[in-house]
Amino acid sequence: MITFPISTNTLVRDIVNELPKTSDVFKKFRIDFCCGGNIPLSEAIAANGINEEDIMAELRLVFEKNSSAETDLEVWTKSDSNTIIDHVINHYHRTSEEELSLLSPYVTKVSRVHGDSHPELLKVYELFYEFKRELIEHMAKEETVVFPIIKQLEDGTIENREEAINMIIELEKEHDHAGEILRQIRAITSDYTLPADACGTYRLVYKRLEDLEGLTFMHVHLENNILFPRYF
Repeated sequence: MITFPISTNTLVRDIVNELPKTSDVFKKFRIDFCCGGNIPLSEAIAANGINEEDIMAELRLVFEKNSSAETDLEVWTKSDSNTIIDHVINHYHRTSEEELSLLSPYVTKVSRVHGDSHPELLKVYELFYEFKRELIEHMAKEETVVFPIIKQLEDGTIENREEAINMIIELEKEHDHAGEILRQIRAITSDYTLPADACGTYRLVYKRLEDLEGLTFMHVHLENNILFPRYF
């Protein structure tokens, strides 16, 4: 079992650097993790009149969710399709939806504050929201249309197999386009290289965008390389 690495002696900025999604907790409790992050968590708790148990519980929850991130896909090659579909929905769809929602205001803020001096951020903003819109639509289509069809393919009750296969192929094309958007973001940011004047929120956005890329690639890998080929 991995030990919870955060204590009240840990600097706020170090917590966010190690676990970027803790920034959402600090935002909720109105703790400045950006310019004012060079203080121990205990000091931030005292300064803001926060209940220590409450914030530590939320930070632990973020840590536990992060620690349960998928590291070994081999098990899924031996799983039935229904199990994989349920896992994709619960682990990837719900997590992606949450992160897209939580990350949006940070992307907007950084592009607004730093866009004049770093115009690439304006393009990152544009691409991020294109990616967000398309991925949300894509996941909804998977859940309401294509995954039920795959379950019919699995149990042999499908009426039009060719049409079902074409829908899966269309999903793969959408995966390709999502991947292209992420590649453009990576290219524009020079592989998420931070400028010398990057503030804490700037750093946070780049780290979480890179993590979102990794989450999406694992999502696509599980579908394109394990689930979908079973039906071609």
